[in-house]
Amino acid sequence: MKQNPNSKTEITFEDFKAEVLKDYKLAVTSRECSLLGRREVLTGKAKFGIFGDGKEVPQIAWAKAFENGDFRSGYYRDQTFMMAIGELTIEQFFAGLYANTDLKEEPMSAGRQMGGHFATHSLDENGNWKNLTEQKNSSADISPTAGQMPRLLGLAQASKIYRNVNGIDTTKFSKNGNEIAWGTIGNASTSEGLFFETINAAGVLQVPMVISIWDDEYGISVHARHQTTKENISEILKGFQREEDTNGYEIFRVNGWNYPELIDTYQRAAQVSRKEHVPVMIHVQELTQPQGHSTSGSHERYKNEERLAWEAEYDCNAQMRQWMIANNIATDEELSTLEKDVKKAVRDGKKAAWSAFINPIKSEKQNIIALLEKVAASSANGVFITKLKNNLNSIDEPLRKDLLSTARKALRYIVSEDSSEKIELQNWINTYIETIQPKYSSHLYSESEHKAQHQNEVLPIYSDNAEDVDGRVVLRDNFEAIFKTYPEALIFGEDAGHIGDVNQGLEGLQEKFGELRVSDTGIREATILGQGIGMAMRGLRPIAEIQYLDYILYALQIMSDDLATVQYRTKGRQKAPLIVRTRGHRLEGIWHSGSQMGGILNLIRGIHVLVPRNMTKAAGFYNTLLESDEPALIVECLNGYRLKEKMPSNIGKFKTPIGIVETIKSGDDITLVSYGSTLRLVEQAAKELLEVGINAEIIDVQSLLPFDLNHDILKSVAKTNRIMVIDEDVKGGASAYILDQILNEQNAFQHLDSQPKTLAAKPHRPAYGSDGDYFSKPSVEDIFEAVYDIMHEASPMDFPKLR
Repeated sequence: MKQNPNSKTEITFEDFKAEVLKDYKLAVTSRECSLLGRREVLTGKAKFGIFGDGKEVPQIAWAKAFENGDFRSGYYRDQTFMMAIGELTIEQFFAGLYANTDLKEEPMSAGRQMGGHFATHSLDENGNWKNLTEQKNSSADISPTAGQMPRLLGLAQASKIYRNVNGIDTTKFSKNGNEIAWGTIGNASTSEGLFFETINAAGVLQVPMVISIWDDEYGISVHARHQTTKENISEILKGFQREEDTNGYEIFRVNGWNYPELIDTYQRAAQVSRKEHVPVMIHVQELTQPQGHSTSGSHERYKNEERLAWEAEYDCNAQMRQWMIANNIATDEELSTLEKDVKKAVRDGKKAAWSAFINPIKSEKQNIIALLEKVAASSANGVFITKLKNNLNSIDEPLRKDLLSTARKALRYIVSEDSSEKIELQNWINTYIETIQPKYSSHLYSESEHKAQHQNEVLPIYSDNAEDVDGRVVLRDNFEAIFKTYPEALIFGEDAGHIGDVNQGLEGLQEKFGELRVSDTGIREATILGQGIGMAMRGLRPIAEIQYLDYILYALQIMSDDLATVQYRTKGRQKAPLIVRTRGHRLEGIWHSGSQMGGILNLIRGIHVLVPRNMTKAAGFYNTLLESDEPALIVECLNGYRLKEKMPSNIGKFKTPIGIVETIKSGDDITLVSYGSTLRLVEQAAKELLEVGINAEIIDVQSLLPFDLNHDILKSVAKTNRIMVIDEDVKGGASAYILDQILNEQNAFQHLDSQPKTLAAKPHRPAYGSDGDYFSKPSVEDIFEAVYDIMHEASPMDFPKLR
């Protein structure tokens, strides 16, 4: 067939053949990586494996429609796609399997995630944005099924914002909002609520999102009949198909072994989504999973002979091979030669990756072996140290824990000796830990010059005639200043738009800044978080509002598994500086007065947790965070919006520091530590304690993560010699965390003359009645009596027992 070589849409048959052969070579390369990867796990070189075999051909078709600037939010079987866009080599595939901690060798996560979890670098080595429009982008994967879906929504929404909001510097982030966010998910995972929540939200928002559903009829061992109504996800979602004068989706179905139809389908999907900003669903059916779910089991246990025979025949690589031969693109002999060459290339790549992983450790091993020989020669316990050395030397391919564990055990034998060798061993251990530990621990938080802790405090300024206003007015006017200063800033949540949020902290701002920047959402907390994560990953500065602290639980999995780990799991090469806004504390009723701080603190390390006592402090936190590059949760005081505060004259410019406590009353007898709304009760109790001769010092924590970086609480305890932590969370929650920080991190125990105490809530949430708060959480009287009891124990003559 003769083609016009000058046409942009038509190519010669020879060029077409070359392109197809290139695609097939890539499919075979990916398959060989999967097969050899499984063997590496079974021989013990790798810990666990989950591979993309059976999905090669559709992923190659997808890659042809994927353009610079586009983003992927996928799951852990997209290795062929990553190879197809040039972001995963054979060596990098195996480096991920071996968990190489060198980011140059394993650029996906530096060994922090198992193989199959892919990412590109959005940031340079200094934490600054790269030009995302000049590269193909993959947001960092997470393992929890369907957990990638909420973020996908935000990645897509960013294109809509960039296309329709004026004034944003889009240079590094978008070209007129033309970028598509591409998602992938296994058919079994579409049973998750996160999938349905995201599908619905994307249909409402009408964003350029294309979701591929890889359907091999199984979820591990469980057949689709136990997963999906009608055993067909596109069948039950066809009500989402857009029609004239309605929003919705374009829905395509295609067989995963049909190479030409796959290419055509993905091209059509990309065209409609990119141009019209319409979400698209591609149900890729009749796929196979040749090695089963993972290396932890065999699919022969749950698939019958008929199914296994069908999979062998309709394997996408096998079907592509047959199609190529049938259409005179290549002969069987030519393809056999290609396949043989690929096998060798994959084996060579595997060997190179293993050498890159093990050789540095072998070199470190020889260093410690030589040192242990010196230590043994100079020690009376040399025979025991020699045994340790020999055991280590017998390990041909050691891990770093083998080296360090041996060295630390050897040190025990010379602890009472005095020698230069002992000092040398001590120095080696300390240096090794200092060098190696960051490979596993760095970048939980930002390590760039933009990190929140680098933002200095700017105090509110008050004129002599500063007006007393409701706290929510301070917040509202500060948000207005933010939206004027940062065109890339936007806020969204339930009731956040038209009515200006339930407490009027956004009153009138939608009218001033438009529905795209101050917007309402549906009741869907997980995808509100996902919107924020995805948009933050693309250079916007979103503020995601969760209406009440209790509702954070709906989004906690996304916050914990995705947002909190972005910097860590990419070793600082991606970021999502999302601000999560919510409100809580001190009300009656089970559902709007919970304080889940203990759980939140333990589950979202990697996100700053900020608990301002009033709206001025809250506004200062927003101002600080917008000049930093880190995510945070801000919990505003629900009962503080109508309390009067002075209106600062430098609205939008004052900044509350991160990780710094504030002493709001000085005293000499005891240090009282609290945060949020409970501080008002502590202040009242302190006034009443003064009446009986007890002068308490009050410290507002302000920031729970990070906590008291300057150790100002320690300085207070050194003065008062007593401490009590008062908290509305239940016992063992935030109060236990705070006390642990004070005693074990700051070592305040050395200054104590009395037992450190915590005063927390009862182990239940408040009842609905007006007395619910009083009988459930610390009251003024509770605080007074608890402090008084401490002073009674110290000086019973001065403070007779109350009751």
